[in-house]
Amino acid sequence: MRHRAVLAAALLSVCALLTACAGQGEPGGPETRAPTAEQPAAGTAESTGGEVDPDLEFPDVLAAGLMADGDGHRIEVTVSSPYDTPERYADGFRVLTPDGEVLAEFEFTHDHADEQPFTRSRGPFEIPADVTEVEVEARDSENGYGGGTAVVTVPR
Repeated sequence: MRHRAVLAAALLSVCALLTACAGQGEPGGPETRAPTAEQPAAGTAESTGGEVDPDLEFPDVLAAGLMADGDGHRIEVTVSSPYDTPERYADGFRVLTPDGEVLAEFEFTHDHADEQPFTRSRGPFEIPADVTEVEVEARDSENGYGGGTAVVTVPR
């Protein structure tokens, strides 16, 4: 059983590495999407010397990778929210179908001010057989969902 856990951890690490190295539009790699005009990217503004920039509204998903396992799928997500403080931070992410159906939602219980960007793995959760790709977006504790997203092809 321990060998399965070690193998699963190794596969998630490889998936994260491949996801980070994959270029946009490559088969199986994530396609990142820029925020809309109503949703400015958190990671695109210049630092203000340690102060929270009031124009930064949302965290960005920089990368995401999926892995099928016996109980569904696991996801590894890299989030950037350079404004993270104990008072306001990236407090979670969700996985959506192309039609906007929420498949899974995960929470972060604390800020990641000393770890930017940060990567977390969550799951398992179910993805319907007819869904071939999912979109991942992060949530801000004050402003909700927005910012840059990642689209990932579902492995079977």
